[in-house]
Amino acid sequence: MRQNIIEIKDISHIYSTTGRGLKNISFSVESGEFIIVAGKNGSGKSTLFRHLNGLLSPTSGKILIHGKDVSSNIRYARQVVGMIFQDADCQIVGQTVFEDAAFGPENLGLSFEEVNKRTTKALAELGLIHLKDQNPATLSGGEKRRLAIAGVLTMRPDVVVLDEPFANLDYAGTSELLSAILWLNKAGHTIILSTHDIEKCIFWASRMLIIHEGRLVADDKPQYLLKDVEKFGIREPCASKLGMNIMAWR
Repeated sequence: MRQNIIEIKDISHIYSTTGRGLKNISFSVESGEFIIVAGKNGSGKSTLFRHLNGLLSPTSGKILIHGKDVSSNIRYARQVVGMIFQDADCQIVGQTVFEDAAFGPENLGLSFEEVNKRTTKALAELGLIHLKDQNPATLSGGEKRRLAIAGVLTMRPDVVVLDEPFANLDYAGTSELLSAILWLNKAGHTIILSTHDIEKCIFWASRMLIIHEGRLVADDKPQYLLKDVEKFGIREPCASKLGMNIMAWR
């Protein structure tokens, strides 16, 4: 029986400069789910994600990770919930691919042997071990995002959160990244992924949430929401428009 990893209870977060933000959002996340959080640019997806590991705190409401309030257990939340940002460059801190992926476990105070073991395993699983001595700045966009995932994996999170992971990637980069995300989910990681272009990953998602103007306006299996997405600024997949079954993107 699946258990809730994350519980979001009536959270709001209003930016004082604009008056915009999140408004009274509630939902829970079960272990092993693959969730798409869809919405047009500026709908509040990134703001929501930054609450999941304490990068932002709600104006009201609370977020629980394994029953613990994130606001008073930020270190724990950041070990359970790994975050991959849209701009992978902002997560790169090492002079080599190996050093970058090793940064997280090194800061946990783990032994040299454990850091080396975790980092080597993560880079191998993400298809980057042959690049371990390379400068991360020389990687392609898709490789940088896979490196960001490898760095998160070394922390052994239960949940991997990806904010617009396919933005600005070519077909090859998107395909490689999607393969990595699907592997993560199959390996037991819960996936929460935001996008305004649902076609690339809708086939594999078990659930879709739609955020519109800071509010959660829909939460259901993707096939039940496809005919409504365009009124929220999300493009309906071509197959759905043609009355066909959704097919795997790659």
